[in-house]
Amino acid sequence: MSTLQRRTPWQVTRSVWFAMFMREAVSRTMADRMGWFWMIVEPASVIAIMALIRAQLSGSNKLIMNADFIPWMIIGMMGFFLIREGLSRSQGAIGSAHALFAYRQVQPIDSVLVRTWVDGMLRTVVFVLFVFGGMLLGLHIFPDNVLLGLLGWASLWALALGFALVISVTARLVPEVGKIINMLSLPLMILSGAILPLNSLPHSILEYLMLNPIVHGLELLRAGFFERYHMVPGTSPLYLWLWILGLNAAGLLMYLRYKERLKAK
Repeated sequence: MSTLQRRTPWQVTRSVWFAMFMREAVSRTMADRMGWFWMIVEPASVIAIMALIRAQLSGSNKLIMNADFIPWMIIGMMGFFLIREGLSRSQGAIGSAHALFAYRQVQPIDSVLVRTWVDGMLRTVVFVLFVFGGMLLGLHIFPDNVLLGLLGWASLWALALGFALVISVTARLVPEVGKIINMLSLPLMILSGAILPLNSLPHSILEYLMLNPIVHGLELLRAGFFERYHMVPGTSPLYLWLWILGLNAAGLLMYLRYKERLKAK
């Protein structure tokens, strides 16, 4: 007579994450037939509009801190969209998995971790498609320093996770927070330097914008793609990672504090 082997907590957690990953991945890629279309068309349309505006204003594709404008903007937008996923899609992560909390193995934090991972993987695929598409069009968009580029992308992904952990709890307890964050999405894109350069701004304004950790992440990512790129003065990887560690620690503590309330709502 065989005996059932008792699974370790880590094995149970892996099984939960895998099941939720498959559920989320199928939902994102197959349930919405226009999902992939919008993930590609949205940044492409913004890039086309901004390139047209810049061509009309300057008459040429001038360099931005030793980087061509279109590759510079593509990289910035891809990095910002990765952050935006953590800001926006995390708001409904707990609610979408509420029925699963009937199983004691499933915790509210699992849904946020899995959703952030799926969103990051999808954005990585889209980013790679844009890189190869740009190379086919003759753009200088392949990273000159691959390791630094990967570090920049991983840093933004970790920052997105930190935002997701904090916002998922906050928006679940105070729904109005989600509406405010959605309203700030476009201004935040501009103030983070995703589509417009910040180096031309006065120092009195720039020193306040540099409090935004997204700026540091985008500049670190761009530095990996352009060997001679001059980052915005004040860019600090240390400052960026202090934000990452702080947000992730705060998010985990919030889940420990409000775990039962998140399950009950």
